[in-house]
Amino acid sequence: MLKKLYLILPILAATIASAQSKDGYWDNVRTTSETIILKAGEKKVIKTADFPEGTTEIVYRITLLDDNQKLSSSLVSVLKAIPDPTGISQGTAGVIFLASSISGDDKTKYAIFSQSKDAEEFLTSDKPNKACLYQETPVNKEARLLKAKDSDCFTAKTQNLYFVFESDNWVMKEKVILEVVPWIDNKASRGWNNDTKKELLKVAQNLELAKSLNKKEEFYALFLENISKKYKASEYHQLLAVEKNRATELAIEESLRQTGEINKYYGAIRNKSVALFNKGKLQEAIEVINTDIINKNKATSADYALLGGYYLVTKQFAKAEQAYNTGLKLNPSDIIFQLKLAHVYMFTNRLSMAKALHKSFSNQNIESNKTWKEQVNDDFKEFQKFGLPSENFKKTLRVLE
Repeated sequence: MLKKLYLILPILAATIASAQSKDGYWDNVRTTSETIILKAGEKKVIKTADFPEGTTEIVYRITLLDDNQKLSSSLVSVLKAIPDPTGISQGTAGVIFLASSISGDDKTKYAIFSQSKDAEEFLTSDKPNKACLYQETPVNKEARLLKAKDSDCFTAKTQNLYFVFESDNWVMKEKVILEVVPWIDNKASRGWNNDTKKELLKVAQNLELAKSLNKKEEFYALFLENISKKYKASEYHQLLAVEKNRATELAIEESLRQTGEINKYYGAIRNKSVALFNKGKLQEAIEVINTDIINKNKATSADYALLGGYYLVTKQFAKAEQAYNTGLKLNPSDIIFQLKLAHVYMFTNRLSMAKALHKSFSNQNIESNKTWKEQVNDDFKEFQKFGLPSENFKKTLRVLE
C-alpha cells in the first residue's frame, strides 16, 4: 500500500510553544493509547481512560496502519511542543496539523458516544443517531480538539468517551490506533464549580456571626477563596467532621482578619463560651476560651477574667489565681482583678491577704454604677449556687462594714 507522511509544520510550534501555560497542562500520564485490529466490516469500541477532574478539552488522534508500520511520534510528544490548547483552538487548521503520523491507505468510519450503552447498541445496528460525533466518510487519519464548553460529546463532568470504529475494508483486516490526551485546567481541576461553591457559601451564610458583619459580601468571597485555595472540593468533602470544622474555623478567622472584623469573631467565641457555662457545661466553656482564644495568643484581660471565673466556681483555685494575675498584668487599672484575687485568697485560707485587698479598694466602684461591696455580695450569692465553702463570707463582709 502507498504510505503518506504528514508532518507538523515547524512554524506551529514556534508560534505557540514559547512557554508552558499557567492555566493548565496536557496530562501525559492519564492518556488513552489503544490499538485494535478490525476484521473486514467489523465494529469495535474503545473506552477512553478516565478523564481527570478539571478536563476542559481533549485532543484525539486516529491513525490506520499496516501491521509493520509504526507511528512517527506519539500524540503526547507532539503536544509537548504545543502546551496551550488556546494555540490550537484558533481554528480547524491548527487541529489538522496534529495528524502527524504515517498512515496507510486503509480507512475507517468512527462514532463517539458519551454513554456506554449507546456505543454498545451501535455495535449491532447501523443507526448512529445517539452519537455525539459521527464520521461517516471513511478516513485513514484524523485529529481533532474537543472543548467541554462547546462540544456535544462531553462536559466538565464527563468521565469517559466511547469510540466505535467500523472497518471500511471488506477484504483485509486493518489496524486502528486511538490516542486521547486531556487538557487539565488548573482552576477547574480543584473541583470548585458553581454547585460546590454554593454549598460552601451556605456554611458561611448560616453562621450566627455573619448577621453582625458590616462586610458580609466581602467576607463570603474571602471565605470561599480561603477554603478553595487550600483544598480541592473532593479533599474538603472527604475531611472528617472534626477536620472540616477546624478547616472552617481557620477560614472564618482568616477571612475576618482580611475584612478587618476579627474582633467580632473572638466576641462570638466568648459568647459561645458563656452560653456553654450557662448551660452547666463548665469544662466545655473552659476549653473554648483556652483553645480558641488563649492558645492563639489573642486573649485580652477580659478573657482572663472570664476564665478565672470559670476556674473559681469549679474550685480550681490555683488556676483561677494564675488567670487573674495574668489579666491584672494586661490591665493594671481594672480593680475587678483585685476583687477576684481577694476571693481566691479567701477560699485558700489567706484571709489576711484578702482583707488587705478589701481595705485598699472597698471605697472604689467596680463600674460606674456598682460599688465594690455590691459586687462582693453578688459574687457571694453566685458562689453559694455552685456550693463553694461559705464559712469566711461573714468575716469578709465585716471588713466592708
